Amino acid sequence: MNTVTDLLKKIEQAKSLDFGEIFGESIELFKKTWLKGFILFLMTLVIMLPLIIILYIPLIGMIIAQGENGQIDDSAMTNFFGSMSILYILFVVVGIFVLGSITFVLNAGFYRIMKKIDDNEQVDTKDYFYFVKMQYLSKGLLILLISIVITIVSMMLCYIPFIYAIVPLSFFVVVFAFNPELSTGEIIKLSVKLANKNWLVAFGLIVVSTILSQIVGYLACGIGLLFTATFVYHPIYLIYKKVFGFNQIDVIDEIGATIE
Repeated sequence: MNTVTDLLKKIEQAKSLDFGEIFGESIELFKKTWLKGFILFLMTLVIMLPLIIILYIPLIGMIIAQGENGQIDDSAMTNFFGSMSILYILFVVVGIFVLGSITFVLNAGFYRIMKKIDDNEQVDTKDYFYFVKMQYLSKGLLILLISIVITIVSMMLCYIPFIYAIVPLSFFVVVFAFNPELSTGEIIKLSVKLANKNWLVAFGLIVVSTILSQIVGYLACGIGLLFTATFVYHPIYLIYKKVFGFNQIDVIDEIGATIE
């Protein structure tokens, strides 16, 4: 099993990354994984749907109640938000974090699926739920909370720190996916170190991949976004692969088998 020290050494010793090479490989890998990515997108949507419905039920009720007047005045909106109970708000906030942690571990499972497809291995539906276990969900929740704090603080500082933070934040899930035995602090430390080493290439790949997925999605009448949304995960996966390799993956599988 690779220790944090071993992984940090790999970052230091890694060769410079080639933007064009990784981008080309991302496209080729995406050709093999797009259907699995589409399934992930649908699963995420289904998970978040109950929270969306609960969040908007009071608003929909207010709209229906005001329908007789033909418009919604400012006082109605004020009454709507003022009538929200602390319990309701607390429920929504807790729901956001719980479902967010589930989404986090599902995304981690997708990275494992990408590796299997990349290695021409058989993929099973249960691979999506590999990390849907209490110890991983709690760690995913903690990383999610830290991500939110970093995002809020960096955006408050005139957005410039946020531009930098995009890269390490993007590595949180993939580092967790292939090193779930590490502590939260170690995962964040590795993500930041990896980002510092390859920030410019990684940032360029993330931006270009995001823009490309949006353009292709909209060209397909918008529905294409359902299929292209996960494209940005591919360069992140390939950066991890080229820097760290996957010698530790067999150990992770043994850990998962023991837990199951």
